[in-house]
Amino acid sequence: MQRRRWLAAAVVSITPFLAPLAHAQDWPARPIKLVVPFPPGGLIDNMARLVAPRLAQELGQAVVIDNKPGAGGNVGAAEAARATPDGYTLLMASPPLTISPALYARLPYRPEQIVPIGLMGRVPNVLVVNPSANINTLADLTALAKSRPGQLNYASNGQGTSLHLSAELYKSQAGLFITHIPYRGAAAGLTGVIAGEVNLMFDNLPSALGLIQGGKLKALAVTTPQRSSVLPQVPTMEEAGVKGYQVSAWFGLAAPAGVPAPVLQKIEQALERIASQAEVKAAMQRAGAEPTWANAQAMNAFMQADAAQWKKVAAYAKIALE
Repeated sequence: MQRRRWLAAAVVSITPFLAPLAHAQDWPARPIKLVVPFPPGGLIDNMARLVAPRLAQELGQAVVIDNKPGAGGNVGAAEAARATPDGYTLLMASPPLTISPALYARLPYRPEQIVPIGLMGRVPNVLVVNPSANINTLADLTALAKSRPGQLNYASNGQGTSLHLSAELYKSQAGLFITHIPYRGAAAGLTGVIAGEVNLMFDNLPSALGLIQGGKLKALAVTTPQRSSVLPQVPTMEEAGVKGYQVSAWFGLAAPAGVPAPVLQKIEQALERIASQAEVKAAMQRAGAEPTWANAQAMNAFMQADAAQWKKVAAYAKIALE
């Protein structure tokens, strides 16, 4: 009798530790939803559609994309954060996860409600000017801005976006006073640069690349630590004289906090195998992205550093959004 009691107590005591393992062995038993916090057709959506069928093949279940745009990516992030943490809802992670907490007094979710799984790629922003302007290098632009404080202006795709903050980081590190002119979208902002309405703009490289290659825009620098493989002749911001400047759009996978560790590990390992595929890397590069694998731990460190940078920039620029 005493032996049976001891065995029963032992089973009860180890059951909480066996449950996640059993869940991981059974998982996935049904389709997985991948929340994309932007409309169809953009870079993050395109990368999700590149990853989803391969993830489905790796895991043996369909991966269904669910576009949830709104509030600069916060609507989709909030939906993922509130989802049941069982591994059946994932989030296409991107810069709003690190930018929004620095800008919004009230977020519809808490940053700690979302955990990273793996980083797959980084996308440079690129600083562009009108080719007819007498600005050939970043040093030319910086010197001009310093000689005419407050007289130059820059376009963005809206208040509080990564493109807006990229320019504010440049201003803060170079000690410049340049006026912000927000447009309704990046395409409109680029049109403003081409038309001479504004002097400069930071944009995601993929959307500006065709205009640069077509001679309608001049690229002065890219914002990533390394040069872009599609614009190898264009220096980085650091090479061009702004020390310590590093900005990139990025994408990967995340999940609601609380998903069992064995399930997260299973997804992370599948994602790493996908990220190593030559055709996936080539597709990213064609889209203007640089394949950059980082596991959950490294992605978390990257996101923490990114969030700290944007918090400083938001404070410098006095940006606060409702």
